[in-house]
Parts: sequence; structure tokens; C-alpha cells
Amino acid sequence: MRVAGIGFRATAPLASMAEALALAVARTDGLPVDALATAEVKATAPVFIALCDQLGLPLCAVDVSGISTPTQSEHVRSKFGTGSVAEAAALAGAGAGARLIVGRVESGDGMATAAIAEGADQ
Repeated sequence: MRVAGIGFRATAPLASMAEALALAVARTDGLPVDALATAEVKATAPVFIALCDQLGLPLCAVDVSGISTPTQSEHVRSKFGTGSVAEAAALAGAGAGARLIVGRVESGDGMATAAIAEGADQ
């Protein structure tokens, strides 16, 4: 299972989230993702739900705290307990033994990020 983790600011528009996801998917040569994941506290945001609905993908609300990520943001760590919401959400959403296949990428306006992880069964 391939899961895209999405991180976003509270004011991020749908276009920013879609752009970050498209940039991440492009780095996999267009391999599709099976679900979108984000931190539990962000999963009820209407814009995230709209992205899932628009793409017809399941929404995964995951606990990102304590997940080790290659990207390290002190601001994100202080709020979420991980270095990157996108990377941690992708890893948690893809399950035990998952590995990142695309590290954190950012939308042009800096409002959203995406990363992709692949489950151990791939």
C-alpha cells in the first residue's frame, strides 16, 4: 500500500494541497497512492476531506507523535511531536515496516507538504 502523507497550514487552500501531492506523485513516475493520511488533529479539516473526496481516496487520521522523520522542523516538532507531519503521516498510514519513497515536498506557496510511503507488503 502506498500512502501519501499531507501536512498543511490551517489556512491552506485545496489547490496547495493538490499541488504538493502532485509534486510528490511525480517523483514516483506517476505511481498512484492508495490513501491520504494526516495528523489526527488535522483530519477533520474541510479542505483535507475535500481533497480526499476529490481524488476518491480514503482518509487516514494517524498519530504522528514520536515518529522519526528525515525532515526536522523544530516548529513542527513542538506542535506535533515529529519533524514532519507529511513524512510521519505517510509512514504511519502505510503501516508497520513502511519506508518513505518520496520525502517531504512543499507546494509553491509553502502552505502544504506531501510525502509518500510504501508499506512493507509492496
